[in-house]
Amino acid sequence: MKAVVCKSDNSGPELVERPVPTPGHGEVLLKIAAAGINGADLSQAKGRYPVPAGATDILGLEASGEITALGGGVTQWKVGDKVCALLVGGGYAEYVAVPALQCLPVPKGLSVVEAAALPECVITVWLNVFDLGGLKPGDRLLVHGGSSGIGTTAIQIASALGSEVVITAGNAAKCQRCSALGASLAIDYNAQDYVEAIESAFGKRSIDVSLNMVGGDYVMRDIRLLSQGGRLVMIAARKGSKIEFDYTALTEKDGRMTGSRLRPRPIPEKARLTAAVRKAVWPLIENGKFKPVIEKTYPLLQIDAAHTHMAGSHTGKILLTL
Repeated sequence: MKAVVCKSDNSGPELVERPVPTPGHGEVLLKIAAAGINGADLSQAKGRYPVPAGATDILGLEASGEITALGGGVTQWKVGDKVCALLVGGGYAEYVAVPALQCLPVPKGLSVVEAAALPECVITVWLNVFDLGGLKPGDRLLVHGGSSGIGTTAIQIASALGSEVVITAGNAAKCQRCSALGASLAIDYNAQDYVEAIESAFGKRSIDVSLNMVGGDYVMRDIRLLSQGGRLVMIAARKGSKIEFDYTALTEKDGRMTGSRLRPRPIPEKARLTAAVRKAVWPLIENGKFKPVIEKTYPLLQIDAAHTHMAGSHTGKILLTL
């Protein structure tokens, strides 16, 4: 089968030939229709993201397609089922073997290709915003990078579940798109100071949960915005992970700061998260309250162009199709 791995010199992705995998006990074999592209894929292709022990070196953390074979012990799926799946790797290929517990049915109303945009994004948002962040109806959520795949997902899910969402994005067009998705306030961080804009709109200490993928000076600025008992949830640090940190600014608010990684989590934990999003988020999709924002699809053979697009300006998800 065709598959994409990191070049030996870490200069980017490379198309190779690999054997079709055989599903092990508790696994299914998925003939892939599409795969989602994530920031971790770009880092791995450049040699900056270590692959978990025992995982495939084939890129891709989420995919969708048709089940073509079952491993031992699998009873919840059958050959021919259309699913999307959370992967530890292997999505940029024609086939992937994946634990059956990490599969989700393609939701009603979405195509099998569109469903490839869901697993990594939705489960990342659920883990960080709802599990770790404890977002509740009536809370106010701040999302940096509101126009990203994670951002557009968080806006829609949080809004649909009864929370108010504030976002930052890099230009007016992205802010307008985020407002259309449900953000009550969208701030162009290149045009105004987001802390001042939020304090002007809602007063001080007005953010209950901040989803921060920026790092750097945004950490202390977000802590300033937190309400009493507020939660700062870190998922990336694009402006830097080493910062000057004043611990008292967090403790005086009884605040909490968390960090997480989804990829290396054990299968039972991923299975728990998969079941949680199926129960909470799949009805939102099927009721028309949430739909993944997909900017563009590329065939697998155009992997270089797809990664270049992902590294630049975009809104929502970029997919690979097979």
